[in-house]
Amino acid sequence: MKRSEINEIIRESDAFIRSFGYVLPPFAYWTPEELKQRVTTDAAAIRKARLGWDITDYGQGNFAETGLFLFTVRNGDAADLERGSGMLYAEKIMISRKNQLAPMHRHVVKAEDIINRGGGTLVLELFNSLPDGSIDETGNVTVVSDGRQVTLKAGGHLKLSPGESVTLLPGNWHAFWGEGADVLIGEVSTVNDDLIDNIFRDPVGRFATVDENEPPLHLLVSDYDQWL
Repeated sequence: MKRSEINEIIRESDAFIRSFGYVLPPFAYWTPEELKQRVTTDAAAIRKARLGWDITDYGQGNFAETGLFLFTVRNGDAADLERGSGMLYAEKIMISRKNQLAPMHRHVVKAEDIINRGGGTLVLELFNSLPDGSIDETGNVTVVSDGRQVTLKAGGHLKLSPGESVTLLPGNWHAFWGEGADVLIGEVSTVNDDLIDNIFRDPVGRFATVDENEPPLHLLVSDYDQWL
């Protein structure tokens, strides 16, 4: 993705998020220079937890068709999760654009609530895992949606209107997209590790490759290792 495209997506996404009354934390608006200075003083936790902007085309080169906007607002520590005490949770705000696919994937560790916070309908395609972790193409899928059990055939589509949510457990294969309009999505989960805890059905990349055709407006979490 060109950095100019990423910068424009940041501007558009911030406006879309604010239109629903959600405001990102102050560090979202730090310049790259300010973030670089502050991670060595009072904000080291931002880099460690990989908080911040996350825009991906999954390496496919067509964000409008295959992609996702994410912002990690808070994130705990995997060591705490292993101990069973401490900050065991994470939160993201995301945008799935109309007909924009987030590809089929599952998580090994993370359990998550996916919440339609507003806009169009959020559609999720769901499968269970076989014992070897691959997709079960035949078995029914049962998930909890706002406190009630919902059972679908393998590959069935669960549609969430604004205010509705679903709980996905490790091993639940899922892809999703917006229907009718762009969708603001909340994610509340156990500790998040996007470096190792995303297993994709198809050979895609979790992060975009960036063409630096202009300076970054704000750094992405995938920039941190190189820039900070």
